[in-house]
Amino acid sequence: MTLLVLTVVYDACVLYPAPLRDLLVRLALAGLVRARWTDAILDEMARSILRKRADLSAEKLARTRKLMCEAVPDCLVTGYKRLTSLHLPDPDDRHILAAAIRTGAQLIVTSNLRHFPARDLRKYAIRAESPDAFVLRLTDESLDDVAGVVRDQAASLRTPPASAFELLATLDALGLKRSVAKLTASLRR
Repeated sequence: MTLLVLTVVYDACVLYPAPLRDLLVRLALAGLVRARWTDAILDEMARSILRKRADLSAEKLARTRKLMCEAVPDCLVTGYKRLTSLHLPDPDDRHILAAAIRTGAQLIVTSNLRHFPARDLRKYAIRAESPDAFVLRLTDESLDDVAGVVRDQAASLRTPPASAFELLATLDALGLKRSVAKLTASLRR
């Protein structure tokens, strides 16, 4: 069976928590999705992190941003700003929908689903999904691949080190309840 690889735009809110950001980038690196974002999305991510994390510097986040863009080929969406007449409940989210349209994405992964109502996205053949629904979709399509991504992510953690189950507990606390339940059962086999 050939899997359809979705093109997805990650909203800043799902790139904010480091463990979730790492997982989402790794899913793209594994070829399970084509991940896209914009400089504006990365700017918003960095501003949010700096507001909450005084221990991090703008330079450290610039390095994170650079590594993300180097890791995921063709991740940066440009040429979307001309799409200004879009309708969304929060006008500040129009750039995300514009980027999704510009890159031909089928999905926006966001924790702010109410900002992306189906009625406003339908005409562009785009849907919005929570990170949990998104990861669950990928586990339904390719459980072993997603479990491998989680194992690799856990193995890369050094400060502090964590097992795959500890990483899953962190992702559960970030709201990936259904995905974590399925992945936990898979990793216990």
